[in-house]
Formats: sequence, C-alpha cells, structure tokens
Amino acid sequence: MRAFSNVSRISRVSRVSRVALAAPARTVPLMNRNAMSMMRFYSEDAKASEKAGEKAEEKAEEQNLSAEEQKLKDLQEQLDKKTKEAAELKDRLLRSVADFRNLQEVTKKDVEKAKSYALQKFAKDLLESVDNFGHALGAFKEEDLEKSKEISDLYTGVKMTRDVFEKTLKKYGIEKLDPLGERFDPNKHEATFELAQPDKEPGTVFHVQQLGYTLNERVIRPAKVGVVKED
Repeated sequence: MRAFSNVSRISRVSRVSRVALAAPARTVPLMNRNAMSMMRFYSEDAKASEKAGEKAEEKAEEQNLSAEEQKLKDLQEQLDKKTKEAAELKDRLLRSVADFRNLQEVTKKDVEKAKSYALQKFAKDLLESVDNFGHALGAFKEEDLEKSKEISDLYTGVKMTRDVFEKTLKKYGIEKLDPLGERFDPNKHEATFELAQPDKEPGTVFHVQQLGYTLNERVIRPAKVGVVKED
C-alpha cells in the first residue's frame, strides 16, 4: 500500500511538473500578441497624430497664404488708386501748363498788338512831318542851290533832318514804300489817276504822288500813284 501511495504521489508530481512546464509555452504567445496589439495601437495613434499635425500645418499654411494674398490684393488696390490719382494729377498739370502757355501767347499777341497800334499811331503822326520835309526839299531849285551858299546850307540842313526822321522810323520797323515802275497792287497802292503811256507797260506805276509806308511789312499807308492805262 505504501508503495502504491508513493507511485501515485510521483504520478501527481509528474503531472504537475508537466503542467508547469507547459504553462509558459502558452503564456509567451499571448504576451507577444498583446505586445503586438499595443504596438499596433500606438503606431496607428502616432500615424493619426502625424496626419492631424500635417493637416493643421496645411491649414495654417493656407491661412498664412490667404493672409498674404489679401495683403497683396490690398497693396495692389492701393497702387492702382495711387496710379490713377497720379494720372489725374499729370493730366491736370498738363492742362494747366497748356492753359498757361496759351495765356502767354494771347498776352504776348495782345502786347504786340498794343505796341504795334501805339507805334502805328505815332508813325502816322510823324509821316506828315516827313512828307513836309519832302515837299520842302522839292521846292528848292537846282540853280538856286548853285548860286546861294545860304540856300544850299538850308537845303542840306532840311535833308539831314528828314534823313534822321526816316532813320528813326526804320529803326522801329517803319519803311518807305516807293513803287515807281512796279505793277499796281491794290493792297499797297492807291491809284489817283490813270494815263496812257506809250513807252510804259500797262498796269504799272509811272508816277508816285505820295510815298507809302509799311510797319513790320504791313501797310500803314498806301502809296498814292499814277498808273499806266490799259489799252
């Protein structure tokens, strides 16, 4: 009986030992699976976090880009506005300059007209005196000049005075108009009579009754003339 009891005890111990030896073999795969599950979980969680971070960065970049685009848009609008204002100011400036130049031209012409009118009036007043000098010189006879020194000196004095007058008139653009031998021009000449002249060309001036005068090439007094009559 004792021997049987010992055998039974040994058998139980053997089974327990086998069970104990077999248990770790089953536990190790279970631990590996749990570890792998944990690793997979953390890996997926890390990927999700990484994707979330990337999306956040993309969103932030988009927001930054949108803000920069808005700034550029605002700057472009300001630039367009200033460009338009500059163009308007330039146009106003050009118009002002053009108006000023036109005013200068008009003023210059008005001043020239006023000067010309004043000079023309002054010249006309002097022309009668010049004519009188001419008439006086024409009254001297050649034989009287040769016979009398006093008459000759008087003639010379009158002629010098007339020459001074004419020189002064010329200085201010006033010149004599002596059309003897020229074709009659109604813009410059005033025909007082017509005569047939066999040795003259019809329509030409053969006699100057009174000299004409021009002021800066504009007639202020036409010459009074006799014209060769047409056949």
